[in-house]
Amino acid sequence: MYELYTLLDRTMEEGASDLHLTVGAVPIIRVNGELVRIGSETLLPADTDKFARDILEDKYDEFINTGEYDTSYSLKGVGRFRVNIFKQRNSVALALRTISLAIPTLKDLNMPSTIRNLTEKKRGLVLVTGPTGSGKSTTLAAMIDEINHSRGLHIVTLEDPIEFLHKHDKSIINQREIGKDSQSYENALRAVLREDPDVILVGEMRDLNTISVAITAAETGHLVFSTLHTIGAAKTIDRIVDVFPTNQQQQIKVQLAAVLQGIVSQQLVETTDNKRTAALEIMIATPAIQNLIREGKTHQIQTAMQTGARYGMVTMDASLKNLVENCIITPETALNYAIDKEMLSKMLLY
Repeated sequence: MYELYTLLDRTMEEGASDLHLTVGAVPIIRVNGELVRIGSETLLPADTDKFARDILEDKYDEFINTGEYDTSYSLKGVGRFRVNIFKQRNSVALALRTISLAIPTLKDLNMPSTIRNLTEKKRGLVLVTGPTGSGKSTTLAAMIDEINHSRGLHIVTLEDPIEFLHKHDKSIINQREIGKDSQSYENALRAVLREDPDVILVGEMRDLNTISVAITAAETGHLVFSTLHTIGAAKTIDRIVDVFPTNQQQQIKVQLAAVLQGIVSQQLVETTDNKRTAALEIMIATPAIQNLIREGKTHQIQTAMQTGARYGMVTMDASLKNLVENCIITPETALNYAIDKEMLSKMLLY
């Protein structure tokens, strides 16, 4: 019979990003994007049920009623994990993601100075986007950490669940967990405006209400950070606008153009030494970009970014090209993650 402590310890030792526990399969970890089996015996229903009880404790009955539960879990001497527990085929399954106890700095992540510049803004909306598992939470944590160590502000984070644990430095940081400290993102956002924040982190802009309140918070003088599961600045803007009814979309374009400071899109790509690195697209909301957003001409944003290098802008395909030129990734890998494969193919020939 497997012990949760042993499995989590092995996960950390192997440098894995995720641990998957499901009945009828052996425990599986994800290392550099690949699934690796770490046991010989398949898990039994009693195994995964016990793991869920160990993690959830008095919240176990709530999980049984809902069928899924998100939480964070710390194991002394081992590490911290983001946990999703869910039912499947009348049994319990778990997906656990490792969370570094040490918050990486922007320098640790090799982020360009343009990213640091976004943390120096006094107000507005900054978005970090990308697919699941692309490191959005890590980038946001590093940006909040940069503010914490350089500016005396009140930072409030709204997360589901809390991942990185920040310590007060020049700033004070209050971290609220959805489901524990507040019932929903919408409730927490409405309350946070009465908590005298300077900086607000919204873990994810999930729906119309959350997006509306986040934009309002940015309009009223707060610096707001959040995420979306999109790749590319243009698609991110389209996603936000499309959430709203047709009769509200023009107004949202105007509001978004006024408050948006920048969008950082990232993808984790495989390197030539079998590790992973981030390919970054950075869009800064210059007057030209703001005008394109207002007029709904998001299809022209890519071209504006290509000519916006002096502002620190870079497209995803240009970022991939740079990684190829520095022998960090292969051309084949770059094309797998390209926004415009035909254009990138031509770029790689020159």
